[in-house]
Amino acid sequence: MLSVVDLIEAGTLTIDVAAYCLAAIRAGASFMVGALPGGAGKTTVMGALLNFVPPGVTLAPADSLPAIEGAMRRAQPRRCYICHEIGSGAYYAYLWGRELRAYFELPGAGHMLATNLHADTCEAARAQVCLDNGVSAEAFARMNLLLFLSLHRAGGRIVRRISTVWESDGVCPHGCVYEAGGRSSLGDATALVPAERLACARGVIDLLVERGARTIEEVRGVIVDEMES
Repeated sequence: MLSVVDLIEAGTLTIDVAAYCLAAIRAGASFMVGALPGGAGKTTVMGALLNFVPPGVTLAPADSLPAIEGAMRRAQPRRCYICHEIGSGAYYAYLWGRELRAYFELPGAGHMLATNLHADTCEAARAQVCLDNGVSAEAFARMNLLLFLSLHRAGGRIVRRISTVWESDGVCPHGCVYEAGGRSSLGDATALVPAERLACARGVIDLLVERGARTIEEVRGVIVDEMES
């Protein structure tokens, strides 16, 4: 698994995007990573961002309807339920239809969500989740962060980078807060992340880069130590 520092150095994440994601996910935000082509790095980015989940929140697979329905009846202990991909394939922890609708209700029981899907715009993601699967607009808004990847050729190599970031406070529809090479609202407070929390997260990301943390374990240790102090 690659860490957030690896992704920053590879040009996939900017420091501002990494700090924003840390501030939001550390506070309990659910998130989704999207890209259209296979092999774009959706799972890699999702795995790195799972390192930002708050201490005490267990990672668990959303691998069946009974598991999801059981979680709806048990808000404690709080968990982050991982859907490996939103899709209809018969693969482990892939969700579609009734199972996906149940999955999107988990934040109502206090749990977090983390997933990815084949879509590269907010509109395409909403269509796939809400129109194709019948997830309500209210439930979709509780997927607080939507991050979309794109592929670019630079210096003879393929660069994977976050092209846009969308956020919802869990009530309002998603709005774009970051566009690669364009507008960005991540230098200050957003509807989801207060300025003080964002500044704290930026300090932690800067420290991770300065120390050259490489492994998931190293990154997690610094995040827990610094954000608990």
